[in-house]
Amino acid sequence: MNLESIYKDRKVFITGHTGFKGSWLTTWLHQMGAQVKGYALAPENESDLYHLIRGDELCTSVIADIRDRERVKKEVLDFRPDFIFHLAAQPLVKLSYEQPVDTFEVNVTGTANVLDAIRFLDKPCTALMVTTDKVYKNLEKEYPYKEDDQLGGYDPYSASKACAELVIDSYRNSFFHPAKYAEHKKSISSARAGNVIGGGDWARDRIVPDIIRALSAEQAVTVRNPQSIRPWEHVLEPLHGYLTLAAHQVQDPVKYADAYNFGPRMEEKFTVQDLVDRAIAAWGGGAHQGGAQPGAHEAGLLLLDITKAGKELDWRPTFTTPEAIELTVNWYRRHLKEGADARSLILSDINKITV
Repeated sequence: MNLESIYKDRKVFITGHTGFKGSWLTTWLHQMGAQVKGYALAPENESDLYHLIRGDELCTSVIADIRDRERVKKEVLDFRPDFIFHLAAQPLVKLSYEQPVDTFEVNVTGTANVLDAIRFLDKPCTALMVTTDKVYKNLEKEYPYKEDDQLGGYDPYSASKACAELVIDSYRNSFFHPAKYAEHKKSISSARAGNVIGGGDWARDRIVPDIIRALSAEQAVTVRNPQSIRPWEHVLEPLHGYLTLAAHQVQDPVKYADAYNFGPRMEEKFTVQDLVDRAIAAWGGGAHQGGAQPGAHEAGLLLLDITKAGKELDWRPTFTTPEAIELTVNWYRRHLKEGADARSLILSDINKITV
């Protein structure tokens, strides 16, 4: 599928455009010739990726809170988008324990605000709502979760994203039912991605930024849960999935108005310790020490079944997990040690993705 032919000259509204994934998606869509409008909070630091890529050159940027229902509605209706990608979220498990109410407000009410704005849009629109692989009731077994498995969530972050999936399904059934597409002209999907890694992520309490901060300071890397298994994938993998799913929705807005998993190859099972060891090797040296004291509960095993995306969307990962780790560390090394331009590094990595 030629994604550029789908997105060139189309209006794309991105919530969370100033974040890590949002910055990568904004760069990609701009490269394909899309007209992008972003809605998000301001980046916290001048060193954040959005600033490094000079994001305001790539889109019309609205700095506002996703919890502001009327502002969300106004910006969506003024722009009249062809596509909406809802990425805005409180994305950190550990922070969700510190700020549970804010997490639920941002992730659940924020999602409802975007969907509610779409109700008043008097034109066709394709909307993709991003949640997470953590929406499933995780029994921590050797079982990759499928899209129709039971939703759940131990920690506030996971629970808030499971709630967001229920909100999405409710709005789809109540206001954008696929059987009535001819009346409302809206196609609503949701995307559940694994743990993403990639250059330019500086979030606190995330494993790759923690590794890079330690290696840059020539300190030993410590980790909270070294034997935990996660579905690691390069950030371009789910973004490619999102763009592919939304493109399919344009071609058949009824069939693809559904939930899809995007993760690594199912046979790949890498622990946190595996990730640390490979990252140190890719950096060219460094050390790690005994695992840090575990904090609040985090799942020890999480696997994702990506069969549906492969069969229905012809989507599959481009990179193996080791390749994703090497690509990520190379990005940081080139930017931090060689002074390479962040936007150029993103565009270079985009050219490596199989589309």
